[in-house]
Amino acid sequence: MLRLYCRYFSIQLKSALEYKVSFLLTALGQFLVSFAGFLSVFFMFQQFHAVDGFTYQQVLLCFSVVLSAFSIAELFAAGFKGFSHVVSNGEFDRIMLRPAGTLFQTFASRIEFSSVGRLLQAAIILAYAVHTSGIRWTLREAFLLLFMILCGTFLFMGLYIIYAALCFYTIEGLEFMNIFTDGGREFGRYPASIYGSSILKFLTFVIPLACFQYYPLLILLGKSRRFLYAAAPVSCLVFFALCCLFWRVRVNRYTSAGS
Repeated sequence: MLRLYCRYFSIQLKSALEYKVSFLLTALGQFLVSFAGFLSVFFMFQQFHAVDGFTYQQVLLCFSVVLSAFSIAELFAAGFKGFSHVVSNGEFDRIMLRPAGTLFQTFASRIEFSSVGRLLQAAIILAYAVHTSGIRWTLREAFLLLFMILCGTFLFMGLYIIYAALCFYTIEGLEFMNIFTDGGREFGRYPASIYGSSILKFLTFVIPLACFQYYPLLILLGKSRRFLYAAAPVSCLVFFALCCLFWRVRVNRYTSAGS
């Protein structure tokens, strides 16, 4: 299965690089669009020294973790973003006839290489935040940071899977899901606690964005010593598994939309 995915990856990379100027301009566009999010944080901290006890560098660390996770998920799970067209034109019928799993085929069907522009910006901000946040970095802290990004990636992938699975009900994509995907990226600019207790609970127990963005951040910054906070990102993996289960249930009940 891994060899097959690498084959898909290689074919799509060659296709994306066929028009190099177009690819570079699209990636640059992604970089500049997401740069507006960074500027909003920068200009706000020109007026305020801290937000809910978090400094500028600490907020950038939070922001870069979410942006990194979102960018990686968008890169590899782009096949789910345009899934409504796959259902509406009957192409999913062909997917079901192939021996590989439908979830795998959808993952491999489209890789959004232009997202590297957004990912590059996330890497630059993350490098700056790691250097200036005042954290004494050891192997444990470095592992926790990478674990936050990894689990966040699975969270956003899970949201994309839900979006695609809902297309089996509606044929067309539901735009309200952007509240949780693009909206999650926007909310993730700042630690989840600044939005109030109700939003924090929602982002903990319903869409566990705070479980990889906020709680382990408290451990990194020395604001908490609770071990459960360091383990909180695991809930994103559970969320992803539930999303895959929801996908499987919907595929088992799929009836052709025709062409």
